[in-house]
Amino acid sequence: MELKDTRSGFGAGLLELGKTNPNVVGLCADLTGSLKMDAFEKEFPNRFFQVGIAEANMMGIAAGMTIGGKIPFTGTFANFSTGRVYDQIRQSIAYSNKNVKICASHAGLTLGEDGATHQILEDIGLMKMLPGMTVINTCDYNQTKNATIAIANHIGPVYLRFGRPKVPNFTDSEKSFEIGKAIPITQGNDVSIFSTGHTVWEALEATNILKEQGIECELINIATIKPLDQKTILESIKKTKCIVTTEEHQILGGLGCSIAQLVAKNQPTPIEFVGVDDSFGESGKPTELMQKYKIDKISIINAVKRVLKKKI
Repeated sequence: MELKDTRSGFGAGLLELGKTNPNVVGLCADLTGSLKMDAFEKEFPNRFFQVGIAEANMMGIAAGMTIGGKIPFTGTFANFSTGRVYDQIRQSIAYSNKNVKICASHAGLTLGEDGATHQILEDIGLMKMLPGMTVINTCDYNQTKNATIAIANHIGPVYLRFGRPKVPNFTDSEKSFEIGKAIPITQGNDVSIFSTGHTVWEALEATNILKEQGIECELINIATIKPLDQKTILESIKKTKCIVTTEEHQILGGLGCSIAQLVAKNQPTPIEFVGVDDSFGESGKPTELMQKYKIDKISIINAVKRVLKKKI
């Protein structure tokens, strides 16, 4: 299985957009190489704006560019794309429904050695609460590239979240990304696993192990967290009657909370959450952090077995 970082998928998608859509512009807060925006900068220097370490200004500039018909893609770390500039996003972008694409790398624990100050685990919650904000969290290189291309055609603000580490690249490169559509990966009748971001691969590995133990999991990749694909989720749990959610994010406020709210209103169902449990991260290797904070494949297997005991 080829290993590729999702941020490179963003860079490749942005470069392709630059060649096909003259309204696409790039803005970066002094992290062009880290965001893999350097190819776009080299190819389209007149459409790239290096704003320096001034993320709040970057969001204001991007909002202004949309008035002239441009489609700005902002790039910096997820921590600086959300927590540092939340007021600017709320007031200048979300409130007036500006067509800005907020592209955020180095999200979650898998940022690794940079530690807790950079490992934002609250960003999905922050962004999904903003009215009109679309929230996308991709799982591999191919999906990130295709999502980057797709959001250019969406009118309105988007938060696109991806990461730094190299992870298995397993989704179909030819499959276009559809905003708001969940993606079934495996079929099963015993439990529904709804997974997002880097934990999708962990969930797939867990599913294969559980299958050997006689447990058939229905794994669904929830790349779009908002708007949520309610129809696919409810159809799956109607069949399996129990749920596990997985995410590289705080349990509080993330994908799991969105799904719990959905099922509470429509179809109450036993549920287990795999995510960071009310904690900051720390410095360490990505794989070791996923194990310590219980968002790896073993943690998913344990969650499946716990929820099966609750199943009616």
